[in-house]
Amino acid sequence: MNSKNPKNIGILSDTHGLVRPEVEKILAGCDQILHAGDVGDGQVLKRLDRIAPVMAVRGNMDHGSWSDSLPITEMLEIEGVFFYLLHDLNRLDVDPPAAGIHVVVSGHTHQPEIFQKDGVTYLNPGSAGHRRFNYPISVAMVRIENGTAIPRIIEIEP
Repeated sequence: MNSKNPKNIGILSDTHGLVRPEVEKILAGCDQILHAGDVGDGQVLKRLDRIAPVMAVRGNMDHGSWSDSLPITEMLEIEGVFFYLLHDLNRLDVDPPAAGIHVVVSGHTHQPEIFQKDGVTYLNPGSAGHRRFNYPISVAMVRIENGTAIPRIIEIEP
């Protein structure tokens, strides 16, 4: 399914209960938001949902009744692009090329990264929450044009 209207997908991870105003500003106008776990608090998802529909997975630090409904992994299709969402890439439980996945989204390390392997894009948006070590505060955007995912990392100035 190709679309003449590009879609903008906001991707974040490791908010650990913190939604920065800068993050909300970057995500404004997104068509969908994907959160790769360690949300930290159900209020984070409520705030993000005011911007765009949110799909989130549970991270290793997500505990309590608010997180019980979050899946460990999720696969979804947006404009012909298949995304596989999980928190820790080391726990990847599928063969992305064989499963027809185009983009694997993960978090956990707090280190932003984009790389390609066997025709699949692997995207870690880094941490949008509290700073850890000397890693940047960051999110990612994926623009979908004509069935192609174009990812980029956006670092947020402290």
